[in-house]
Amino acid sequence: MSELTQFTDYFVLITAEVDQHLKGIADFIIYQVRDQGLRPHHVEGMNGLRWVLIDYIDVIVHIQLPDVRDFYDLEALWGDAERLTLDFPKEE
Repeated sequence: MSELTQFTDYFVLITAEVDQHLKGIADFIIYQVRDQGLRPHHVEGMNGLRWVLIDYIDVIVHIQLPDVRDFYDLEALWGDAERLTLDFPKEE
């Protein structure tokens, strides 16, 4: 993102299956990063649990439900940015 905008270096886009999954992911990120000594500059969306944004200035984390992610399509909006895809195995 840094080659396209000055407000952040990275977007992290995460899809959550349901609202409680979304909350669990957001809480995990906030607490794990806090353990490393960093606190988010801003968090929004924790009340609605459809799209949570966690802003660490240089890194902005977007956690979205599938329909929200499809509708807003941030990948297309920022399509000129370099992409790195990480796939994590689902627990059975």
